[in-house]
Amino acid sequence: MTPDVKEIFRGDSPPAPAALAAKVRTLAPSMTRSMQLVAEAVAGDPAGCAALTVTGLAELTGTSEATVVRTARLLGYPGYRDLRLALAGLAAHQESGRSPAVTADIAVDDPIAEVVAKLAFDEQQTLADTAAGLDTVQLGAAVAAASTARRIDIYGVGASSLVGQDLAQKLLRIGLIAHAHTDPHLAVTNAVQLRAGDVAIAITHSGSTGDVIEPLRVAFDRGATTVAITGRPDGPVSQYADHVLTTSTARESELRPAAMSSRTSQLLVVDCLFIGVAQRTYETAAPALAASYEALAHRHSPRTR
Repeated sequence: MTPDVKEIFRGDSPPAPAALAAKVRTLAPSMTRSMQLVAEAVAGDPAGCAALTVTGLAELTGTSEATVVRTARLLGYPGYRDLRLALAGLAAHQESGRSPAVTADIAVDDPIAEVVAKLAFDEQQTLADTAAGLDTVQLGAAVAAASTARRIDIYGVGASSLVGQDLAQKLLRIGLIAHAHTDPHLAVTNAVQLRAGDVAIAITHSGSTGDVIEPLRVAFDRGATTVAITGRPDGPVSQYADHVLTTSTARESELRPAAMSSRTSQLLVVDCLFIGVAQRTYETAAPALAASYEALAHRHSPRTR
């Protein structure tokens, strides 16, 4: 049965049972180790955990009752009782023999309307998680550096390269010198030319992409202000970043590897960064943007014979 889309988008509703495992994967990196133990237990054995009291689950995971309750709330449930109900529902769902999933929450035989609703919900959740976890102090520092930069270099490969190109185009249209580098060799050779007063931005969901880390390291060594946009703030890229902007950890699957959700969260951070820069440079940004619109206007006009 296709779910009611309004019901799916209710912000005060706990996640559906089928979304629990994906929710655990998304939030686990930000949890304490004791909370991770609880989250992994309920996702790994929903039927077994559904039969346990809060005390029983605490004993099973070697944690405390308070930790179990905090984990339930972090996963979106008002309390442990609500989490147990979701676990029972998930267990029943798994035992029903439903068709295999092609993503974390979508089955092979889901109607297209349900696919749309589920994907929309997932994207909404990704944006909300990113906004909630974004350090505005770090963001403000990155905005300040980019606003006065002589030059801005942006590094990204794969899906992240598309986000880097988006940011570079935005900055160029408000009169800043910005370049997005997707070729790792060119990225490094350009990074060598950076110095104090320049800004280098690395975009990597995993936080461990060598082709992105290397030019950022070079830029860091050259004295440029460095920024990392990543879903793994504890990843290797952060050791060469003056400022770290954290994105939501994407829900990955076989047919939907991080590309979609990670790109959504990266684009939100990029837009926040761009708007902040545009605000600080408004006197020059506004005329530059108007000039770019005027220069391209004829390309959007109806053709006449």
